[in-house]
Amino acid sequence: MIITLMITGFEIHGTFKLMGFQTAVDIHNFVGLSWLVLFAFFVFWLLTTGEWKQYIPTTKKLFAVIFYYAFGIFKGHKHPVQKSKGAKHNPLQRLTYLGICAILLPLQMTTGLFYYLYNYIPASISLSNLAIAHTLPAFFLVNFLIIHVYMTTTGHSLFSHVAGMILGWEEIYETTHIQEWENKATKND
Repeated sequence: MIITLMITGFEIHGTFKLMGFQTAVDIHNFVGLSWLVLFAFFVFWLLTTGEWKQYIPTTKKLFAVIFYYAFGIFKGHKHPVQKSKGAKHNPLQRLTYLGICAILLPLQMTTGLFYYLYNYIPASISLSNLAIAHTLPAFFLVNFLIIHVYMTTTGHSLFSHVAGMILGWEEIYETTHIQEWENKATKND
């Protein structure tokens, strides 16, 4: 949906011609409204399952994770934060996903909805300012998409992280063994 919105949105802005302006507008509006409904279900799921806790930001080991992604990953270092059932995201992921889900996507959706309903709302907002406010987050989302796609290739195999996103779960062998070892070490102390 995000990729479809990007392609149609950039065509609407005249960046390229692929399907024609009106077709791009129709597809963009349909997919955008569908994405808005889906996002509402996502927020509902987060709140009802307690998964919102996965997005609570932390600075513990944040700089170690940043250093790992900037340098350590290229030198074969181990990731400084292991996944667990209670902490699926590392500190950098938590900040990134929180920023996207709590700030960037709501801004994108709100400005898109105002754009969609422009003829029905008071004319206190200029159309060009609204277009800029809607397009600017799109550029941030394009950057995130590129980085996100790259990061999916950094697992123990080329598509191991992709499989987790498609299937909704992934085996975490290393973490399980490390946690079992740490639990045994703690009991022996």
